[in-house]
Amino acid sequence: MNFKKIFQLLIDFFEQEEIDYALIGAFALKAYGYVRATQDVDIMVRQEDQTKIISNLESLGFETLHTSTGYSNHVHPLSGLGRIDFVYVRGETAETIFARTRHILILGDITIPVVRPEHLVALKVFAMKNDPNRALREMADIEYLLRLPEIEMEEAKKYFEKYGQMDRYYDIIGGKGKKQGS
Repeated sequence: MNFKKIFQLLIDFFEQEEIDYALIGAFALKAYGYVRATQDVDIMVRQEDQTKIISNLESLGFETLHTSTGYSNHVHPLSGLGRIDFVYVRGETAETIFARTRHILILGDITIPVVRPEHLVALKVFAMKNDPNRALREMADIEYLLRLPEIEMEEAKKYFEKYGQMDRYYDIIGGKGKKQGS
């Protein structure tokens, strides 16, 4: 898969259309120093840009596999362009996330806005809640993120509380009531 070409296609379109966007998923983990295999690109955008994004992808030959208010998945028949997944956010969530992204060099000379580690944790906790079969992979990713020096632990912990996953939080940090590194 030609990730560099995909990123450049997306970045050029987003900037031309003035669309807020941020990297999530495995490439966002890579931006924070944690490398794991991936077969797709995951991007967060505002929900109000969904129609424009899907129309653009389909004009480039991507097939839309699934679309809902919060997600869309797209695949190109040419293997080099592969799969792109979008998460759509709105309102206060969108304002908070896009105000706090960091531009990080991720691939060659490509710099892209990346969500904060706490927001990656939120996405992963939400994914575990909705699909417990993902827990093993998500827990490994979250454990790495919670050990980053810039992580805001109290904010990250709130996402576990919000999605009813406190047992998993304590599994990661080492038991109920223990602090990181204790």
